[in-house]
Amino acid sequence: MQDNGRYARQMLLPEIGAEGQEKLRRARVLLVGAGGLGSPIALYLVGAGIGSLTIVDDDVVSVSNLHRQVLYGEDEVGQPKAECAARRLRRLNSEVQIQPIAARFTKDNADMVAGYDAVIDGCDNFATRFLIDDACRRHAVPYIYGAICGLTGQASVFHYGASPRSYRDLFSEEALLQAPLPPKAVVGPTPGVVGSVEVHQALQVLIGYGAPLCGKLWTIDFSTMLTQTIEF
Repeated sequence: MQDNGRYARQMLLPEIGAEGQEKLRRARVLLVGAGGLGSPIALYLVGAGIGSLTIVDDDVVSVSNLHRQVLYGEDEVGQPKAECAARRLRRLNSEVQIQPIAARFTKDNADMVAGYDAVIDGCDNFATRFLIDDACRRHAVPYIYGAICGLTGQASVFHYGASPRSYRDLFSEEALLQAPLPPKAVVGPTPGVVGSVEVHQALQVLIGYGAPLCGKLWTIDFSTMLTQTIEF
């Protein structure tokens, strides 16, 4: 870790300090999805000084997404998100190793989660989340979950802690995959807030402080600003 003052403010926190910052420097994280959720997740992880970040996304930048996918600019429309994200993040922090993978996370490549210290959910569909959940269970990798719909959001932590829970403990694959697709309506700050919550959960897991959302589902409704934490 370079002693250049970059991380001085967060290292003032007793929960982090020099030891916690070193843990972050050694940590390897896999981010699945670089869209509305993935943008703030990637920016704050890289800003915090994570050691290595791999970004998996097969989509391209589009104008209709720029209001919430804050990693990208107008001049990048039509270009692969993973590659654009890597360029932006390297400008933010050259100390972090960034690996873009311009591909979809599928059953065939899901075992790429092996060897990572955490997998963070930046995706936008149920099927991919079940794939992440199954792969993280097989390889005993913590899964930091987050999702949004309209003006609501939620987050949790799976496969971590004394009594680890899974995404399948919370949701039925058959019910979700047969349900109508949720509306695409969203305002930019919704994934911004939920993605930031996911980063906080990742930092707790990677450094080892606080009480991560293991066996708990955190929810927020931005129309009322009501938040709840439900045990399951």
